[in-house]
Amino acid sequence: MMECRYYHKLDDGRVECLLCPHHCHISEGKTGICRSRRNEGGVLVSEVYGRPCSLAIDPIEKKPLYHFHPGTKCLSIACTGCNFRCLNCQNHEISQVAPSEVGHYDLSPEAIVELCIEHDCPGIAYTYTEPLTYLEYITDTARLAHEAGLWNILVTAGYVCQEPLKDLLPYLDAANIDLKSFSDDIYMKVSGGHLQPVLDTILAMRDAGVWIELTNLVIPSINDDMAMIRQMCQWIASNGLTDNPLHFSRFFPRYKMQDIPPTPVQTLKDAKRIALEEGIKHVYLGNI
Repeated sequence: MMECRYYHKLDDGRVECLLCPHHCHISEGKTGICRSRRNEGGVLVSEVYGRPCSLAIDPIEKKPLYHFHPGTKCLSIACTGCNFRCLNCQNHEISQVAPSEVGHYDLSPEAIVELCIEHDCPGIAYTYTEPLTYLEYITDTARLAHEAGLWNILVTAGYVCQEPLKDLLPYLDAANIDLKSFSDDIYMKVSGGHLQPVLDTILAMRDAGVWIELTNLVIPSINDDMAMIRQMCQWIASNGLTDNPLHFSRFFPRYKMQDIPPTPVQTLKDAKRIALEEGIKHVYLGNI
């Protein structure tokens, strides 16, 4: 286990994690919301550093990234854990469990880079779960990847504090950020977090020159209000992101949202029309 970089010790033996806006106060032997950062004797450690639970070679379009080196492939890696509790999570078998509940590989940052080169992948994608919960691991890997001439791609919900994010940004080339809705109430109800930190992450990546593509999963009766979608698109446009692709993705029943039907395709077409009206130039429909 690796000592985490973003925490401080409290007087009562607990530690406060400073990685994400939850700022979990963690007692001895316990973990934060992400399940992968544990208080061991007053030291916050990452239980997943160097221990990815999933490895695959993917087309870059699967991330989805449509305007960043299309037609190439990437080495995808994931560790267990997530700092959201999305009721519709597509990868809950690895994101909503503790590291001890799934198998893992033992791969140092150096080994990940070597594996990427061995399989002729021009980049590494940190994906499937929430990579920002193991930020130390991906920052160390991403730095070595850049030294080897490889790209670094982040697929994330963007729920992170700005100071830790700054350590990663110099090594990050592209990101797909899951903008789940444009309502703080919906964020809290469905995912257990807040909207504003996600918006802050998007703007920080924009300012750092990271190539950004956004994904909005449209869930019937939850976040399919067209007025809210228009508000979201207006925010995107007003922040200089009209050239960055926006992906509207179709929902299917999953995890704790089995009682909600799939998104009608017409709903996605309506959302695309609104995005185009608000000046977003590249709008794609996914899962259809």
